[in-house]
Amino acid sequence: MQFPEFDYAAVESADLTEVTPASRHADSVIVFRRKRPGADPEPVVTVIVEVQRGRDPGKIWSWPMYLVSLLTRLECPVMLLVICPEAAIARWCSRPIDLGHPGLVLTPLVAGPDKVPVITDPGQAADDIELAMLSVIHHATTPQGPDILNALFAALHNLDRDQGGMYADMVRAALPREIWDHLERHMKTESYEYLSDWARENIAKGKTEGIAERQVDGKTEAILTVLAARGIEVPDELNDKIRTCRDLDRLDAWIRAAATVQSADALLNDNL
Repeated sequence: MQFPEFDYAAVESADLTEVTPASRHADSVIVFRRKRPGADPEPVVTVIVEVQRGRDPGKIWSWPMYLVSLLTRLECPVMLLVICPEAAIARWCSRPIDLGHPGLVLTPLVAGPDKVPVITDPGQAADDIELAMLSVIHHATTPQGPDILNALFAALHNLDRDQGGMYADMVRAALPREIWDHLERHMKTESYEYLSDWARENIAKGKTEGIAERQVDGKTEAILTVLAARGIEVPDELNDKIRTCRDLDRLDAWIRAAATVQSADALLNDNL
């Protein structure tokens, strides 16, 4: 091995326990488990999902710790997936991280605009709704943005109304307001009108108790689904608070916040 230049070597403590544990939070952790007869489900692979919108040199040190921490806790293979809406950031995140030991190099798996397909066909969008949603998020600013969103909405049109509306809310929460407004002005399909009606029903105050209840139920499920997808645990007390809230404006704020908060307590901050 070729060592870097150094002035001296010293034997230091072999205790690897952190005296003051650092707080580390990934954007989302997904554990795939296999059922076992007479035992708890066994973790077979874990995927750490990070959304990266800018260069953060600190990730060179924190990402390896994420993998090692989960590897030792779950005792199964761990992978790192970084989602980057911008191509330049995706290239930066794709750089190998040399950990020093020969052959020990972490190369993040990166889903950037060049790795996420442009999906403008409603049939293809229906085959993989989640991939179609990623296509919207990555390519919304391109000239094909309205066509991509139309394809997604046409696919959502065939889902259960509440489920389709929940997906539509997730896309709206993921896109900056100015981009959403631009796409909205260019969409003219019947499917968009369908979901546009759904959105108006869920944003506006219900005229009847039945409509209001459906609005509230759809929004609370959207909040809890986003938190669950990001691996954020919601204690029973906070779960009850979300489900019993009847303030539509506050639920809208919680839906937007669910995409970025680090804990359920932060979501329910009274300032939201």
